[in-house]
Amino acid sequence: MKKISFIIIAILLVASMFAQTSDKFTTAMQSKIALMDSAKDVNALKDVSAAFERIGDAEKTQWLPYYYAALSQVNAGNQIMSASGVNFSNISDKTDPYADKAELLLDKAEALSKDNSEIFVVKKMLATLRLMGDPMNRYMTYGPEGAQALEKAKKLNPENPRPYVLEGMDKFYTPEQYGGSKEDAKKLFEEALKKYGSFKPESNIHPSWGKSLVEGFMAQMK
Repeated sequence: MKKISFIIIAILLVASMFAQTSDKFTTAMQSKIALMDSAKDVNALKDVSAAFERIGDAEKTQWLPYYYAALSQVNAGNQIMSASGVNFSNISDKTDPYADKAELLLDKAEALSKDNSEIFVVKKMLATLRLMGDPMNRYMTYGPEGAQALEKAKKLNPENPRPYVLEGMDKFYTPEQYGGSKEDAKKLFEEALKKYGSFKPESNIHPSWGKSLVEGFMAQMK
């Protein structure tokens, strides 16, 4: 009886320690996600990316920190791109360092979570960032690469709204002579909103972003 009691106590202690570790990880992730969501400039995004990466290195088995670290790098690169204005010049020397870092981080995330729709969403964003760094010379390479990542994200999780957000943005920003369409963009955004209505993240630290972005685009098209 004493032996059985000891085993039960040991199991409870291990379970308690695991729960505390899990709570600590979740709390750390929540605070960094909040920082990422509120980041207003490139430096803030770089800092939060580094913080996510440190969490990932410490945890070793969690894909989410590397995912968010990569997403933060892509968003930082997008800010650099936006600051350069809408043009077709080569700014890859400014944007590629963020794309390179994001790719390394995504590789770490994917090593921990194969065939993950959310990771392929960021792969699509990464391909777009590389393309826009030098559109004239990179369209034939990164256009198809981004499209493949988008289709893979849809296939892996047909209920994920984020692939439709990105596809809608592509249609919104691409000139009509190159396949863009505000009407098609609106349909894709509507599909995304429909999916947001039923989409449930696995936890409060799993990806849930994009709805407010879609609502902003929809407001422009009223």
